[in-house]
Amino acid sequence: MRVARFYAPGDLRLQDVPEPTPTAAEVKIRVRNCSTCGTDVKIFNHGHQNLSPPRVIGHEIAGEVVEVGSEVEGWAAGDRVQVIAAVPCGICYECSRGRMTVCPDQTSVGYQYDGGFAEYLIVPEAVLRVDGLNRIPDGVSFAEASVAEPLACVINGQMLAGVGTGDVVVVVGAGPIGCLHVRLARARGARQVFLADLNRGRLDMSAAVVRPDAAICGSEVDIADEVLKLTDGRGADVVITAAASGAAQQDALQMTARGGRISFFGGLPKTAPTITLDSNLVHYRELAIVGANGSSPADNRDALDLIASGGVPVLDLITHRLPLSQVSEAIRIVAAGEGIKVTIEP
Repeated sequence: MRVARFYAPGDLRLQDVPEPTPTAAEVKIRVRNCSTCGTDVKIFNHGHQNLSPPRVIGHEIAGEVVEVGSEVEGWAAGDRVQVIAAVPCGICYECSRGRMTVCPDQTSVGYQYDGGFAEYLIVPEAVLRVDGLNRIPDGVSFAEASVAEPLACVINGQMLAGVGTGDVVVVVGAGPIGCLHVRLARARGARQVFLADLNRGRLDMSAAVVRPDAAICGSEVDIADEVLKLTDGRGADVVITAAASGAAQQDALQMTARGGRISFFGGLPKTAPTITLDSNLVHYRELAIVGANGSSPADNRDALDLIASGGVPVLDLITHRLPLSQVSEAIRIVAAGEGIKVTIEP
């Protein structure tokens, strides 16, 4: 079978390798779609501390069961499935409290286990143990199901930030995650949703699809000032920084209404993880700042349900479909911001 295997920064090799065979406690799937994201770009450029090369990468996976281990129950050849990316241990203190996204013993598909840029994938026992193999609902395509993983992360972030009915929400970052945030905020009852980005081309491309109530280009106007104008000086109830930008995190405080919430959704580069934060704004305005780290198995199931119901459409976010042989081109497109969602079809 063909795989895309990461060896070192800048070294992603297409290789022919033997098809894997599942153990008694594993499931083998034929990968139909594995979508790409900014994390794949980071891995390609810099590697990752939790990834030991060589490793098949790709973690937004949907496919079809082709073989089931003798000890596995509930699955059969032909089942259409989506695979979680972040794999909690399921037994630690945090997992027992329902906080699987902050499991200290978390592993990940495409990091500790081979990922989805391949024709076939072994779903490890660790995934099955936490109910992380999900049945794709009828009417949902493999391509749409591959977007369930990033949507699951967005669901976790908005739950933690308490996005709800009547809120004014600002999403900073007009990439695929930002687009999903816009649509989920609407599905959760937000009254207005604004989308902001520094890149005019990327902002216009995304805004044309998800149609926010306002699209704000940060290279042309001050985002915080524009949000205050749009809200008659009050600011937003929720600001979500869906970009790896310390400046965006700092600016978020300037555009958040009293009693509002800020989600630091996008992590910062390891080389620049700190910001200067005016804690008096947090204190006197009674602001809440929350982080967001990945998703739980339950978030993935909720994401599939939202896609199936039409609550959060994702098909029109997929701008590029490429074969496995063009995975490096897919990563380039993502890095350049030339598409919204780029999916690989092995």
